Amino acid sequence: MLTIYTDGACKGNPGPGGWGMVLKSVDRVLERGGREDATTNNRMELLAAIEALTQVQPGMRTCICSDSKYVMQGIQEWIIGWKRNGWRNAAGKPVANQDLWQRLDGLVTRTPVTWKYVAAHTGIPGNERADAIASAFALGQMPALYDGPLSGYSRQL
Repeated sequence: MLTIYTDGACKGNPGPGGWGMVLKSVDRVLERGGREDATTNNRMELLAAIEALTQVQPGMRTCICSDSKYVMQGIQEWIIGWKRNGWRNAAGKPVANQDLWQRLDGLVTRTPVTWKYVAAHTGIPGNERADAIASAFALGQMPALYDGPLSGYSRQL
């Protein structure tokens, strides 16, 4: 099973934002991140999960660890009603970030995903690293990203 930590960050909300992910397999670690100039924290949290799942081969069991209750509840609970109601929320208004929710929904239909909530800023190494990547991109910095064997990864996971 793959374990992926995802996080989003925004400096101002809205404002410049970043997303980060750390993917760990049995023998490899892959870090990725990105930036948008004008966005929201929720969009970056969603984009982190989307970008993470684009790295996963269809059918591969995956656990996504996120500190975003918005993402966790949205993909596990709210999306059922949104789809049933034509992408309208309980108030009858269009679902915020519908474009990203639809992309995420398409990705989870091809990959068995277990969603795990992790508390933010509590010392969980994978979550802390995903946050550091997202925050750096939000600030316009380019962090050094790792892609290589688990044995060469200098951080604890």
